[in-house]
Amino acid sequence: PDSRRMIVTLWNIEDLPDMALQPCAYETLWDVGNGYLNCMLIQRSGDMGLGVPFNTAQYAALLCMIAQVTGLKPGKFTHVINNAHIYENHVDALREQLSRRDQALPAPKIRVNSDITDFYDFTPDDIVLEGYEHLGKLAMTVAV
Repeated sequence: PDSRRMIVTLWNIEDLPDMALQPCAYETLWDVGNGYLNCMLIQRSGDMGLGVPFNTAQYAALLCMIAQVTGLKPGKFTHVINNAHIYENHVDALREQLSRRDQALPAPKIRVNSDITDFYDFTPDDIVLEGYEHLGKLAMTVAV
């Protein structure tokens, strides 16, 4: 738990030629301080309309899950994006989203089933987003 060398990488050079798309969110660095588990996600490319919000939620949930099964508290989540971009077909929806910033709602909370002690026992039903509200769907299609 005191190591600063806990790294998980999805960047396997031997497998890259077989991939349709190389991993965008490709590496995490983990460290522990004062009983808190911290995670830094490194992303080589980030679609700000669709990919980044999903990656942020997914890795925040992962941080909570790993912290729980290791007896730690979830700490800081840091997200580094090398090439953050907005696709042309997302511009109108993101402009609409920005126009709503004065109507911001309280942030939801991630809750994981506190009975789980083995990471591999988690199921999708064990992760709940409490208090999630939105101001209406903003449709965006995946840009390829």
